Amino acid sequence: MTTEVAVRFNELDPYGHVNHTVYLTYLEVARVELLAAHGVELTELAARTGAQLVVVGVEVDYLGAAVAGDRLTVTCEVAERRRATVRFRQTVRRGDRVLVRARVRAAVLGPDGRPRAIPDALQAALAPVGAARGSDGVATAAVAGP
Repeated sequence: MTTEVAVRFNELDPYGHVNHTVYLTYLEVARVELLAAHGVELTELAARTGAQLVVVGVEVDYLGAAVAGDRLTVTCEVAERRRATVRFRQTVRRGDRVLVRARVRAAVLGPDGRPRAIPDALQAALAPVGAARGSDGVATAAVAGP
């Protein structure tokens, strides 16, 4: 799944580059759009099932800088899904150049803040890339993470 973002002036650091924390927002936008493309809206999911998909870990490699006016492509794919966690593999690119490479780990939490199994409504949306899928679209096998 890819998402396009445009760099805005207010996202720049004093040196004219996108501030490192802004890339986390770009990554979040891509994850939310990935879920939306599979019919999952996070606030609706929480209201209906009590489940919240919460980021619990981020590992980021900054490989280049974006500047005002750049049009960036943010990719997002599921690398691994377990009982209550999912690992995303993401990149931010300007053209063919990778500016950011990230690994994001998210957990599904219940209303009590404790881990819980991924609800059925999220299963198909969180199928790992390359996983075999049944006729219902649900992954039947997982692939190893990064």
